[in-house]
This record gives sequence, structure tokens and C-alpha cells, in this order.
Amino acid sequence: MSSYAMICVFSLLGTFFVGGSILFSRLIAPKSPDTPKKLQPYECSMESIGTARIQFKVGYYLFALIFMVFDVEALFLFPCLAIFREASTGHEKAVAAFALLAEIGAFVAILFVGLVYARRKGVLEWE
Repeated sequence: MSSYAMICVFSLLGTFFVGGSILFSRLIAPKSPDTPKKLQPYECSMESIGTARIQFKVGYYLFALIFMVFDVEALFLFPCLAIFREASTGHEKAVAAFALLAEIGAFVAILFVGLVYARRKGVLEWE
């Protein structure tokens, strides 16, 4: 059987499985009456007070995004440094190790430029 035939078979099986699951759940799901209590967002027998919209400062989101970027980018350094340690063990591999070190340096420099830019824009100021 060719690889395209296998892709078609698995795509059809996946579509049938998902569609069958949705149809089956619609058939056996309990139907709720259309009462106003059931149409409320929470069914905890407490009346809703006020609106659900709360304004947050955008700075919190920017701070969290910058943290995530630098956290993930720092995690990318560990495999690179492990490869660098392995590449720098031989004399003939010195050129490859230097090139890898230059790439890691460029990566860290780009991160540093991003950090300086965020600092100058005032994103890291916590008020």
C-alpha cells in the first residue's frame, strides 16, 4: 500500500471517529429545559453581581510575554552549549566550535538588544 493511500485511510478513519463521537454525544446527551436559571453563566444559585469585564493594565501582559520570550530563549541555550562542549574537545574541531560560539554570541546579542529596547520603552517598569 502506498504512503498516500495510508494517509487517505487514516484521514478517513480520523474523520469518521471524530464525527461519530460528536454525533453519539449529541444523541445521548441530556436535554436541559429552557429555563432562565439554566441560561445564566453560572449555576451556583448565586446571583451575578456587576459585569464580568475587568480591565487589566497592558503592562502586565507585556511583562509576562517578555518573561516567556527570555525564558524560552534561555532554554534554547542549554542544547547549544552541550553541542559546543562536545565540539570543542578536539583540535580539528576548533573551527566548528568557534563558529558555534559566534552563533551563540549573536543569539545572546539579539536577546540583549531586545531587553534594552523593552527597558527603554518602559515595559519593565512595574507601577
